[in-house]
Amino acid sequence: MADISAHQALHQTAHLDTFTHAHLPPAELWPERNFALPELQYPEQFNCVDAFLDKALDTQFANKPAILSTELRWTYAELLTQVNRIAHVLTQELGVLPGNRVLLRGTNHAMLAASFLAVLKVGAVAVPTMPLLRAKELGVMIDKARISHAICDFHLKAEMEEAQAMHPELRQLIFYRGGEHSLESRMATMPAEFTSFASYADDVCLIGFTSGTTGTPKATMHFHRDMLAICDCFPRSVLNVRESDIFIGTPPLAFTFGLGGLLLFPLRYGATTVLSEKLTPETLLQAIMRYQATVCFTAPTFYRQMALLAKDMDLRCLRETVSAGEMLPISTRQAWQEATGLRMIDGIGATEMLHIFISAAGDEVRPGATGKPVRGYQACILDADGQEVPPGVVGRLAVKGPTGCRYLADERQRNYVYQGWNLTGDAYEMDGDGYFYYRARTDDMIISAGYNIAGPEVEDAILLHPAVAECAVIGVADEQRGQLVKAFIVLRAGQEASEQLVKAIQEFVKQSIAPYKYPRAIEFRASLPRTETGKLQRFRLRETPATILSAALQSGL
Repeated sequence: MADISAHQALHQTAHLDTFTHAHLPPAELWPERNFALPELQYPEQFNCVDAFLDKALDTQFANKPAILSTELRWTYAELLTQVNRIAHVLTQELGVLPGNRVLLRGTNHAMLAASFLAVLKVGAVAVPTMPLLRAKELGVMIDKARISHAICDFHLKAEMEEAQAMHPELRQLIFYRGGEHSLESRMATMPAEFTSFASYADDVCLIGFTSGTTGTPKATMHFHRDMLAICDCFPRSVLNVRESDIFIGTPPLAFTFGLGGLLLFPLRYGATTVLSEKLTPETLLQAIMRYQATVCFTAPTFYRQMALLAKDMDLRCLRETVSAGEMLPISTRQAWQEATGLRMIDGIGATEMLHIFISAAGDEVRPGATGKPVRGYQACILDADGQEVPPGVVGRLAVKGPTGCRYLADERQRNYVYQGWNLTGDAYEMDGDGYFYYRARTDDMIISAGYNIAGPEVEDAILLHPAVAECAVIGVADEQRGQLVKAFIVLRAGQEASEQLVKAIQEFVKQSIAPYKYPRAIEFRASLPRTETGKLQRFRLRETPATILSAALQSGL
């Protein structure tokens, strides 16, 4: 770990925000990091955006498409110009200082991508957020990360403005794609050149929020060095990215899975990315054909549905398809291969680790296994006492490599990092050949269609409904989504269970928190299982089969 005081001395200026460095975990709680690979040797001082965009100065790449969508086509030179102009707006008009946290809110669009890169270029810290989050959820992030500025899609302004009104820490808010004094209108008068802030390899440039089992979000901090490390590991050794590749997929740029797969990876290797704001399985297949995409990133849920449609489409352009975000069922892998002839690349990553660290491709794929540690990473299985176990024993997955967990001012750092290892919260088993097999989650996190959902947060939203006395939320297995959010509800006296009430509670939750978190299945109970001290026993709910009281609705979002 680079010494915090050294950073402050090297950046000694009255115009530097040192909040993130001051709130890194103590050095003894950091995971071990390994930069032994030649491709992971980076200088002490650099801005990662230069590594992604300086190729635009090369005539070979200047006119090559960097970002494609239905409404625009940006070459590498055009993307660099847009990023530079946004950087001028940030520094000259919004007063963004190096180290300031800038919230980003939008769907997968070129302006969101350019804004992200501009924030890093000026030395600030990007905080991407899911577009479906409500003002309450945004407010938690604003307070925890002391966010002073925000860039938001005009179509999502309502919740953003509400969050700003409740959290004065957020001083500056600017919109793109609409509104008075839009970001685009301010960019129009700005120069096309901007000199990147002289960041250091271990300067924080990204805060990724993730929800824990308590529902309280954890903020993971990542460095300029990390942005390059994830590009120089999985995409280099597993994907074998080529300059001719065209990337496409569904994960939001606010997810590190999408940030890497749909922005950083293609830019690092001089490839092209397609950014689409809303895709269904059918329209994703159509987009693959339209853009002749070669690499696809999406969740198992999409692949399962696309497999039913793929036989009628010409997908010969595809060379690799990557699945992550939730467990990949063997049946989904087989259905996709039968429909397309492609052996899917499975992978496990974590917001704390930034991207995929266990995977396999081509002849290395073994059905049922996630894969082996990606070049640059190590992995093992630990028992409850922290001792490494032999092959064939299920235990806690532990990982280390060039990236790792660093929570922002959070005591849960002690739970995630153990003797230098990152503990991902997953239960895995390793076979004698070094392949890792997913078995379960070791906490109460629900992973549904690629989204991480904390049960207690959903419970809090349900309990606000006037008909609800008690509730408990768990994840239950589902063939299509991996897991469903299921709520067990005890009604207040005088209330009667009905399908109409199920719908009413579901709509109520959608208005309180991000809609994808709502309970797709609801079971009414006379009581909930608790210990003598009153603690809820969720494990007993998982063991109990559904009864005739169950009122499950599995409609699409």
